[in-house]
Amino acid sequence: MISNKSKIRKALVPAAGFGTRFLPASKVIPKVMFPVIDKPIIQIVVEELVKSGITDITFVLKPHVEAVRQHFQPFEALNLILKNSGKEAEIEKLKKIEQMADFHFVQQREGRHGTGIAILSAKDLIGSEPFVLCWSDEFFKADPPTPKQLIETYENHPGAVLGCIRTSNPNDGARYGFAVGDAIDKYVTKAKSLIEKPGVGKAPSELAQIGAMILPGEIFAYLEKADKEMEVNRELFYLDGLKLMMVDGYPVYALEYQNYKYYDTGDRFGYLKALVELGLESEEIGVKFREYLKGLKL
Repeated sequence: MISNKSKIRKALVPAAGFGTRFLPASKVIPKVMFPVIDKPIIQIVVEELVKSGITDITFVLKPHVEAVRQHFQPFEALNLILKNSGKEAEIEKLKKIEQMADFHFVQQREGRHGTGIAILSAKDLIGSEPFVLCWSDEFFKADPPTPKQLIETYENHPGAVLGCIRTSNPNDGARYGFAVGDAIDKYVTKAKSLIEKPGVGKAPSELAQIGAMILPGEIFAYLEKADKEMEVNRELFYLDGLKLMMVDGYPVYALEYQNYKYYDTGDRFGYLKALVELGLESEEIGVKFREYLKGLKL
């Protein structure tokens, strides 16, 4: 059933959204490039992948937007300006970003929309290997990093592995998809069904799927099958492929993350919270920022 149990070394990061909740700021600058202190959101995502042992990262981009590609590739004109200004430390900092992993870029294919289409756009670059899929407008700070927690779970339970948080908040039923199944150890559940956003107060379990996941190479064939079978005007989601895989008996596991802090920078309030919390934790400006906040007359 599982055609490839090789060590996971690849990750796929879709970054082709339009960030409409951040317009007009996101009209030209992709939302995933918005800074959290001095790093764009997508760089924080990549750093957590690299800490987890990922060495090959593919980004799915929308047409005519080059900011993500430019950020992870050498910028010789800037390097020359920095060199002439004696800013060698800044050049080295940029080189470390460019050399974190082998980076690849692919344009999201036209036609149907949805996360499933973003995944299919990278089929040729990912190939038949299992890979980490994570989103570019949210991130976790965790020990160990959440992608590493997923990889370690996959090594013990080969299959698809969905990252989850445990929640009993009734409002989360309208925000997340949920996994239902049987616990096979303290933090891992073998899923019997996956329910996408059941509605407020209607969550069928406490395991809300959020953040990264591990998908096997077989996902591409199942997404292609789902794409052919569904009506033209529907979006194709990664769950459409996973559900077909489960029908064929493919194992899907839900991992409850441990020791994590989640930052949802996909909406304005979540982005603002990330700025404040990480600003307070900053070694360089945290003390000054805390004193500033204390002095505000609210």
